[in-house]
Amino acid sequence: MKPSTMVLSAALGIGLAATLTAVPASAASAPQTLDGQHHSRSAYVGSKAEEANNKAFFEAVMKSAQAKQAASPGLKTVTVTYDASNAPSFATEIANSARIWNSSVRNVQLRAGSNADFRYYEGNDSRGSYASTDGHGRGYVFLDYQQNEQYDSTRVTAHETGHVLGLPDHYSGPCSELMSGGGPGPSCTNPYPNSAERSRVNQLWANGLSAFAKDGKNGVFTTAR
Repeated sequence: MKPSTMVLSAALGIGLAATLTAVPASAASAPQTLDGQHHSRSAYVGSKAEEANNKAFFEAVMKSAQAKQAASPGLKTVTVTYDASNAPSFATEIANSARIWNSSVRNVQLRAGSNADFRYYEGNDSRGSYASTDGHGRGYVFLDYQQNEQYDSTRVTAHETGHVLGLPDHYSGPCSELMSGGGPGPSCTNPYPNSAERSRVNQLWANGLSAFAKDGKNGVFTTAR
């Protein structure tokens, strides 16, 4: 594959942690996938392994938020807490991403704080930016420097945060669809979820996690196309 083709084929959210328990280093070397082989970024676009990893990330965050919600079962809005201290270069983008999602959905809200349900990290990784779990009931978003220079950084961050809220990748979608990620190319700078994405997040987090309690792990990461 030509280098130019590889660049154009890179997508937001690509990548898969070597294991679901690995917390990223600030400057990762060439990563390994679950099959033990080294791959370029383009190898991860739309992979089943990536989809499974994003689903595991969402479920970890859901469980963490659910445990906190148990103390206040009557609440209609769930608060998901994040820690951005390990991604200082992206403090503005992370804050903007939270504001975008908080203004777009009503049943879940993102807040910076301690005892976080998930964390942001930054560094260099040939897999690009991705969402994963740390193996301890928490999730994390890794923001890759190079990818955030190539693509609109707020879109990258908002896209990865979409995985926190339960949305899968859909690289073949248009620029107006946030979870299309890098599919539309670097010229796409839209950081906002469309109406279908907003509706799906509200559905997943409706009535203080009752949707999750009902669905469990079956089908909560599926969207109709």
